[in-house]
Amino acid sequence: MQALQSRFEKRMLHNVADTSAHPAPILTPALAAKLLQRLDRVRLYAHAYPHLMQFTHGGYHPRDLLKFAHDHALHGVSIHLLDGEERSLQQMSNADRRALAVYAARLNLAIHLEISSTRKEDVDHVIGIARTMGVQNIRVYSRYEGKLSEVLNTIEADLRYLVAQAELHDLYFDFEQHEELKSQEILGLLERIQSPRLNALLDFGNMVNAGEQPLAALHTLTPRIRQVHLKGVRMVPEAHGCGHYGVLQGSAEDELPGARMLYELLMLGDHAPQIIAFCLEQENHYAAPAFRYANEDADPFIPYRAMSQTDLPHGMSLEDVLEQEEKWAVDQVTYVRNLLQEFKLLAELTLQAA
Repeated sequence: MQALQSRFEKRMLHNVADTSAHPAPILTPALAAKLLQRLDRVRLYAHAYPHLMQFTHGGYHPRDLLKFAHDHALHGVSIHLLDGEERSLQQMSNADRRALAVYAARLNLAIHLEISSTRKEDVDHVIGIARTMGVQNIRVYSRYEGKLSEVLNTIEADLRYLVAQAELHDLYFDFEQHEELKSQEILGLLERIQSPRLNALLDFGNMVNAGEQPLAALHTLTPRIRQVHLKGVRMVPEAHGCGHYGVLQGSAEDELPGARMLYELLMLGDHAPQIIAFCLEQENHYAAPAFRYANEDADPFIPYRAMSQTDLPHGMSLEDVLEQEEKWAVDQVTYVRNLLQEFKLLAELTLQAA
């Protein structure tokens, strides 16, 4: 049993910045049994972002993302309305959107939609598309500029409208912590609104840019996390802040406590899994600056942020990236599956030894 605990502990403490604040769980038979139950029910989704260059500069169509998910035995896809340029959901006719939904159903794959806004006009637009396609789950995040207090008030008004629409149309929205807001600020918004149709999406690395540590941010948002974006990140220290650079998840460059985060998210929920989708969002070579600082004012100015975009990495041509993207996406599927399999083996051996 000690050897199993040591191996489990090594995984649980890898890249954990403060091990005294976040000691490794004890792999008891009861914990092992719950972990096995959760592993049997984990739902992995393909995300469009790992295929960004193919969507933007290649010929990738949303149908190709569905095929990728099916080929790798995933449970669904999460896709932005704009992914695919003229081939995107934004540009499709309703007939084509319905045909795509039929294709997804034939492959037994769920579709989750994403927009990079909480504005009324954008919310109304995505709701129309969701209803056409029979989609229930939508990711949003805000991109406002101004004093933090003003930004939060604007977001709260947006989210109250969003919740009213969610109740009217039987939809669910998940608000992503997207680099500029701290987890406590997001939790405050969600707690003030108090709707089961509005929850949080935890991105593995975005809290870094808001001046937070990954596990601390996860724990703050724990009551409301419903979806997850998995990725690898290298920290990029700045004066009084920190940015991040996307790397292959689980690689030597990945500085996140990713195994621990995945474990804790798997275990959320007393009687059933709290997380409905673990989205594989490999963002290799994505760069994002710090947005919040240790020396900022009590009511800091939040700068406008554009939608996420990955530039061509230094020393790589577009042809190089187009050639490598699918491999990077497959690498993440393989890494996450291997990690889940390791969890399963440790849990099974713990129960056998009990």
